[in-house]
Amino acid sequence: MGIDTSCRLGYGLMNFTWKPTQTPDDQAFEAIKTAVDAGCTMLNSGEFYGYPEPTLNLQLLNRFYTKYPEYIDKTYLSVKGGMVDLKPVATEENIRKSVTNINSLLGVKKMDLFEMARVDPNVPIEDAMKILLKLRDEGHFKDIGLSEASAETIKRAAKVGPVGAVEVEYSPFSLDIEHNGVLAACKEHNIPIAAYSPLGRGLLTGTIRKPEDIPEGDNRRNYDRFQPDAFENNLVVVEKLEKIAERKGITPTQLTLAWEIQQWEGFYPIPGSTRVEGVKEAMDALKVKFEAKELEELRQIIDSADIKGLRYNEHAEGSLFG
Repeated sequence: MGIDTSCRLGYGLMNFTWKPTQTPDDQAFEAIKTAVDAGCTMLNSGEFYGYPEPTLNLQLLNRFYTKYPEYIDKTYLSVKGGMVDLKPVATEENIRKSVTNINSLLGVKKMDLFEMARVDPNVPIEDAMKILLKLRDEGHFKDIGLSEASAETIKRAAKVGPVGAVEVEYSPFSLDIEHNGVLAACKEHNIPIAAYSPLGRGLLTGTIRKPEDIPEGDNRRNYDRFQPDAFENNLVVVEKLEKIAERKGITPTQLTLAWEIQQWEGFYPIPGSTRVEGVKEAMDALKVKFEAKELEELRQIIDSADIKGLRYNEHAEGSLFG
């Protein structure tokens, strides 16, 4: 079915199982059903989205689809994999092992799109694409995705075979793809972008007011933008966006998602609330429209923002835009 272009939002599932406290099945299942019933058919998971057990996210999906088989054909499931000790290994042996493991864990549902979670610097993207095309043709998945790929990698990959989506971070805090050629490359080859962390890992929701609001054990405590000095600086931008949201009668979450959607027709943000209320709030962003002067005001605030801190931290930077 491909990405459903009738709904401009996808749903990121990582938060159900990535945190020290797992989301109960009943809550997770209702959240997923709420999103899909509202028209959001693109779900995003990962082979390693689990704490402390890496495959917990896929196990949760297995239980969901087993309990609600009517949602198997209603959803387009994207899964990232191909990692060994959280490093990409794009050999045929490893990718085959990964896709086989993913589908085995999913059980009744087969993934629709497979992404190497990062670009392997030791394997030319042309070779990786040929492997992925082979596995696609064998029936392991329908479409090939790229994650955190550079503009050059995207262009080279697209010459070998069709790229179904590029997953990359994009938000008012993370405009990198507007300046490094990634957005231009996706536009050139008509490749949709699954924009992850569209709410700045929660900071753009306006619900996080200080670093201590991040729970103990949450990975965000290790990221640059949540360190005290950077946090205070970045919160200034959040407060400016909050004022516009209040004036428009919407939430900061809805303002942010609606702004992203209206930047390019190929953007598909994938927010990841674990609550039914959060899912409904995000889906209501689809109803928000901005006038030209409002978009100008938002763009001025966002472009002039002096965001402090790396997207993750120095340790993780080397794996981005490969």
